[in-house]
Amino acid sequence: MHEAKTHLSRLVEKAAKGESFIIAKAGKPMVKVVPIEEPRQVQRLGFLSHVSMTIPNDFDTWGDEEIAEMFDINP
Repeated sequence: MHEAKTHLSRLVEKAAKGESFIIAKAGKPMVKVVPIEEPRQVQRLGFLSHVSMTIPNDFDTWGDEEIAEMFDINP
Protein backbone atom coordinates (compact mmCIF):
# COMPACT_ATOMS: atom_id res chain seq x y z
CA MET A 1 0.00 0.00 0.00
CA HIS A 2 2.83 2.39 0.93
CA GLU A 3 4.59 1.81 -2.40
CA ALA A 4 1.35 2.43 -4.30
CA LYS A 5 0.87 5.76 -2.49
CA THR A 6 4.45 6.77 -3.18
CA HIS A 7 4.36 5.87 -6.89
CA LEU A 8 0.66 6.31 -7.67
CA SER A 9 1.13 8.67 -10.63
CA ARG A 10 3.63 6.35 -12.30
CA LEU A 11 1.47 3.29 -11.63
CA VAL A 12 -1.64 4.97 -13.03
CA GLU A 13 0.27 5.94 -16.18
CA LYS A 14 1.33 2.32 -16.65
CA ALA A 15 -2.23 1.10 -16.08
CA ALA A 16 -3.53 3.61 -18.63
CA LYS A 17 -1.13 2.05 -21.15
CA GLY A 18 -2.53 -1.41 -20.46
CA GLU A 19 -0.41 -2.71 -17.58
CA SER A 20 -2.75 -3.59 -14.69
CA PHE A 21 -1.49 -3.92 -11.12
CA ILE A 22 -2.66 -5.11 -7.70
CA ILE A 23 -2.45 -3.12 -4.49
CA ALA A 24 -1.94 -5.22 -1.40
CA LYS A 25 -2.02 -4.44 2.31
CA ALA A 26 0.09 -6.56 4.64
CA GLY A 27 0.63 -9.00 1.79
CA LYS A 28 -3.10 -9.43 1.18
CA PRO A 29 -4.34 -8.34 -2.28
CA MET A 30 -6.93 -5.57 -1.85
CA VAL A 31 -7.66 -4.10 -5.31
CA LYS A 32 -6.71 -4.56 -8.92
CA VAL A 33 -6.19 -1.45 -11.03
CA VAL A 34 -6.92 -1.96 -14.72
CA PRO A 35 -7.19 0.46 -17.63
CA ILE A 36 -10.63 1.63 -18.67
CA GLU A 37 -11.56 0.27 -22.07
CA GLU A 38 -12.32 2.95 -24.60
CA PRO A 39 -15.79 2.66 -26.12
CA ARG A 40 -15.73 1.30 -29.63
CA GLN A 41 -16.00 3.95 -32.28
CA VAL A 42 -18.62 3.28 -34.93
CA GLN A 43 -17.09 3.81 -38.32
CA ARG A 44 -19.50 5.58 -40.59
CA LEU A 45 -19.19 4.89 -44.27
CA GLY A 46 -20.24 8.34 -45.44
CA PHE A 47 -21.28 7.10 -48.87
CA LEU A 48 -23.00 10.44 -49.58
CA SER A 49 -20.24 12.60 -48.11
CA HIS A 50 -19.16 13.70 -51.59
CA VAL A 51 -22.70 14.68 -52.65
CA SER A 52 -23.73 18.30 -52.34
CA MET A 53 -27.46 18.85 -52.04
CA THR A 54 -29.95 21.45 -50.92
CA ILE A 55 -33.38 20.87 -49.48
CA PRO A 56 -36.15 23.22 -50.60
CA ASN A 57 -38.01 25.19 -47.95
CA ASP A 58 -41.33 23.51 -48.83
CA PHE A 59 -40.06 19.91 -48.65
CA ASP A 60 -42.41 19.12 -45.76
CA THR A 61 -45.51 19.93 -47.84
CA TRP A 62 -44.61 17.87 -50.90
CA GLY A 63 -47.37 15.47 -51.76
CA ASP A 64 -49.97 17.04 -49.47
CA GLU A 65 -52.56 17.13 -52.25
CA GLU A 66 -51.96 13.52 -53.24
CA ILE A 67 -52.15 12.36 -49.62
CA ALA A 68 -55.38 14.34 -49.09
CA GLU A 69 -56.88 12.65 -52.17
CA MET A 70 -55.78 9.19 -51.00
CA PHE A 71 -57.54 9.64 -47.66
CA ASP A 72 -60.42 11.67 -49.07
CA ILE A 73 -59.47 14.72 -47.00
CA ASN A 74 -60.37 18.26 -48.09
CA PRO A 75 -57.30 20.48 -47.66
